[in-house]
Amino acid sequence: MPRESEGASNPTRTAKIVPASDAAVADAKNDEPPPPPTAVEPAPDADDATEVSAPAVDRVVASVDGDPITMREVKDFASQHGQPIETDDFASSDTAKTAVKALIGEKLLEQEVKKYDDKVDDEQIDKYITQLRMDKHLSDAEFRAQLQASGMSYDELRKRARLDLEKAMMIESEVRAKINVPDADIKVFYDAHKEDFTIAKERLRLAQILIALPVNPTPAQVSAAQKKADMVRARAVKGDDFGDLARIYSDDDSKSSGGELGWFAPSDVMDQILAAVKPLKPGEVSAPVRTSHGIHIVKLEEHEVPGLVPLNDVKAQIRAELVDQQSSAQLEKWIESDLVKQHYVETMY
Repeated sequence: MPRESEGASNPTRTAKIVPASDAAVADAKNDEPPPPPTAVEPAPDADDATEVSAPAVDRVVASVDGDPITMREVKDFASQHGQPIETDDFASSDTAKTAVKALIGEKLLEQEVKKYDDKVDDEQIDKYITQLRMDKHLSDAEFRAQLQASGMSYDELRKRARLDLEKAMMIESEVRAKINVPDADIKVFYDAHKEDFTIAKERLRLAQILIALPVNPTPAQVSAAQKKADMVRARAVKGDDFGDLARIYSDDDSKSSGGELGWFAPSDVMDQILAAVKPLKPGEVSAPVRTSHGIHIVKLEEHEVPGLVPLNDVKAQIRAELVDQQSSAQLEKWIESDLVKQHYVETMY
């Protein structure tokens, strides 16, 4: 259908371990769990004091509800977040104290997220994994092969996805939902970043369901394909999920990605398709369109028109951005003002 898509890149954010548990606010897909607690080694006997090669004691530096946090665990956690600790004297190291505080926060969040164990169902997990796959532009088979090559089983991925969704649900409920962003703040942000909301070139983001036809189809084949296309389009217009319909009925390679095709300049779209989608509003589905490939049902996902995007069109986007900016501080406040009081937390350095 389209000739060539325009790639789009998304910026990523790097979470630091300051303030405590910034990582918990970051994209759940990128959340790496801290390493398991390391067993505490016994102190050497007095008779062994002269041995030069005796291993250093991995002492406990903190605990949460009696669960020990060791020096080695803190150092591993800090290294994972790009802030290695070079000293064993935690009492005089601000980096070490920050890492201990952040790891305590992670432990508290691990306890709190258990309250959300029964709030995530299999359908949510399926959609989460499908989105992960679509973000990588992989078919289901390619995605599973890549997963296997990484050493993770599909069952392990589902467990990880469940935990990510539970964490996201917890953060949304306990942190993000409690952040109030006034309309005045949104307007100030919009006015200060108008260049970010100005579109230079027209683009369309499309998805399709293709009912394929052979070369030189018979009238009966065309009639059957048209009947199928009409049925699929009617279900899409009625409200059935377009991506699910694509996975079931489409004959195009894009079916594995729910029919998603990506972004296109108008000049990159076949004339018949462009004529069908240009009058549509985002979210609407075209009437069936016949081309040499078959019969297409096309959904206009987004349509960017050159010029300044109206404030009302980006209000929700700006609100989410401002909530993101406040989430880390609000999360730290929630941990320190509420969670710490609900658990027994101790530091020993």
